[in-house]
Amino acid sequence: MIPRLSVSSSKTVAVAARRGKQRGFSLAELLVATAVFLIVSAAAFSLVRQHQPLFNQQQNLSALNVGLRNAMAQLQVDLSNAGTGFYVGANIPSFPIGVTLMNKAVATSCYDPATNTYSSTCFDTLHVITTDPNTPAVHPTDIGTNCVSTTSSTAFVLAPTGMTEAELAAKFLSGDQLLFVKSDGSQMATVVLSRDGQVSGNKVNLQHNPTAADGTNSSLYDPLGISVNWNNKLGTTFCDDDWVLKLSPISYSVDTSDPTNPKLIRIRGGISDVVTEQVIGFKVGATLWSDATTTSSEEYNFNNASYGYAYTLVRSVRVSLIGRTQPNPEPTYKFRNPFDGGPYQIQGVSIVVNPRHLSMKD
Repeated sequence: MIPRLSVSSSKTVAVAARRGKQRGFSLAELLVATAVFLIVSAAAFSLVRQHQPLFNQQQNLSALNVGLRNAMAQLQVDLSNAGTGFYVGANIPSFPIGVTLMNKAVATSCYDPATNTYSSTCFDTLHVITTDPNTPAVHPTDIGTNCVSTTSSTAFVLAPTGMTEAELAAKFLSGDQLLFVKSDGSQMATVVLSRDGQVSGNKVNLQHNPTAADGTNSSLYDPLGISVNWNNKLGTTFCDDDWVLKLSPISYSVDTSDPTNPKLIRIRGGISDVVTEQVIGFKVGATLWSDATTTSSEEYNFNNASYGYAYTLVRSVRVSLIGRTQPNPEPTYKFRNPFDGGPYQIQGVSIVVNPRHLSMKD
């Protein structure tokens, strides 16, 4: 005979069953789970902490690569158009000069390994000779003669068709650098205006510093270094079929005013733009071509004094640029680069450019 459970007994069994199903973790189980979670979390955070510097290094290196490539792209565009000679209204078949280089003799003290800083003597300067597109090319003339001499402090120019003398005079300001060029490009001279252009009858009077008898000029009145060597096709007499051009050069140099972050800057028309930062190398070299011997040198020369600053012989320009990531101050960062031994990564890039004006003659 099967015994029957009373109603009260069946209720007791049901309640007990429900309580059994609702039973949670014990304290011991909770402690074990927490311990496992902490161990796994600690391992995960440790891995993230170890790989975070590597991630930052890769990001910094990528940014450095992009910065260097953009800088070189800008340099290449400017260099390719150096001294083109294609000037609206001016037929100059052989523009005499396209670039001037200012090579620095690198001193051993220009880099301080204790602070990873660089001084200005570590870097070269590059001037791209271009003309001002907003100022027309004009013919020189003088009162009573067709020719002017740059050894005098006064030159007169004629306003082009469609422009008044007053409009032309307003284009020339004190401090502007001018280039006098023979119509065939065989000779040139450069001066700096000492006052704004003035209308004088049907001409425009341009007051400037006089050149020496051989056409050379001091660095004060020739900041681009065009006339530093009398062999640079220099002359002093220019006539009414020759040209006077207002220059608007593009200059590249490294700003070391903050020695912890040398910056490559581009200056044109008094406006300075930062091209890229953390620059630790900027060198400019040139190959030369000789009119006298019709021979060429395939080696790039990084000392302009060795070839007498004869920039009219420059036929190809090589620019080398080296940048770095931010110096790593962590004492545990053991990496040292092979260039200067600093605690940062480096990248370098070089370009070779033939300024476009060279194809006009050779």
